[in-house]
Amino acid sequence: MQRKFYNKQPFMITVIFTLSAILLSSCMNASSEPIATPKEERALIRFVASEYSTETKPLLEKLVKEFERKNPLIDVELQVANWDILDGIYTTMISKNQPPDLLNTNVYAHFAQDDLLNDLDEIISPELASKLYPNLVEMDQMNGVQYAIPYVATTRNLYYNKDLFQRAGIAAPPATWSELEQAAGKIKALGEAEGFGVDLTDNETQASLSYIFYGSGGEWIKDGKWHINSKTNIEGLTFLKELFDKGLTDPEPTVTTRDEKQRILGAGELAMMISGNYFSSVVPKEFPSLQWGKGPIPVKDGTPPITFGVHDVLVSFKTDHTNKEALSKFLDFLYDDRAYEEMIKREGFLPATTTVGVRLSEQDEVMKSDLEALSKAKFYPVKEPAWQAVLDYARKMGDAVLFEHTTPKAALDQLQLFAETKSNQLNSRKK
Repeated sequence: MQRKFYNKQPFMITVIFTLSAILLSSCMNASSEPIATPKEERALIRFVASEYSTETKPLLEKLVKEFERKNPLIDVELQVANWDILDGIYTTMISKNQPPDLLNTNVYAHFAQDDLLNDLDEIISPELASKLYPNLVEMDQMNGVQYAIPYVATTRNLYYNKDLFQRAGIAAPPATWSELEQAAGKIKALGEAEGFGVDLTDNETQASLSYIFYGSGGEWIKDGKWHINSKTNIEGLTFLKELFDKGLTDPEPTVTTRDEKQRILGAGELAMMISGNYFSSVVPKEFPSLQWGKGPIPVKDGTPPITFGVHDVLVSFKTDHTNKEALSKFLDFLYDDRAYEEMIKREGFLPATTTVGVRLSEQDEVMKSDLEALSKAKFYPVKEPAWQAVLDYARKMGDAVLFEHTTPKAALDQLQLFAETKSNQLNSRKK
């Protein structure tokens, strides 16, 4: 029987076509399925800020909302706290091992000593680093590590009620202690107002001590050692107590705060007080008819004039979740010239950035002179790890000296002993 032979070519074409179709279909199915992309993680920044005025919270809330809108994967958990409770809030957070990623405060050295803080040189952008005032930046370094960065600054001056001065026949603000005593006496004789406002409340005792320490030619620290109970410092505190005993200060130095005294001055019931340059922004808003003037901090007769400055800082605590890249972005936004300048103007501070400082100095001669003064000012000994403890201990001194018959010498001897003891404890613990 004859075998039939079939043409294999059409068969092979069919097989190839079929296989090709299957492969193409497989590829099409594979490509139609969504390709999984790496999930971007959200970042959280816990920011605890101090409340400087009624402007602070709305300003920061607005800034945070704008930042989150532009950075949808970064959440900022903002908490704005009054200075009276600020320490308690962040201390509690630290004790629960949930410290803030960013804290606005006025101390940092004790945190640095305990290795709790990030090196901000590893976080802030080169652009931000380049525009911070170098003299402020240097104060926030210990052993070459940038544990903090400057946030805002102030200079302190004597502010006075011009109307009261005119009625009392006082031609110019007092520049020396003897002139201060004479001016306060003339005001007292009017029977309308108190002479000199002294703040020995919890948040400002260290400031009042600084005015009389530096104003007497003294120091907090000299040659690397605490110099609190020096002869000059004792002389300064003695002068302050004598003013109080003579009725030439306000009657409640340990009760009415700086902000309250500013209102009392604005209302015409206090002639003069030492405050920060924010006075010129805050007080006239509340008392638009107030005629006020500014003079130097009075010093002991024969002592050169002083400039005293204060600066607050931002620190970043080491945490398990801190996203340094996100924090860097937020800091850039916080110090952005537009937003930062608005904050400086509304709060009445001096800027910590040269870009805003130069711009505002071109617009305002007072700002220019204040920034020049800040570059030469004396400050608190913020680099000393014991400073926070010394500051806390000093808060008890007001009532003791003014009302409990503790002599100025005895009070400063006690503070000196405490400072030395605390410093020794911290140094030995570090070893």
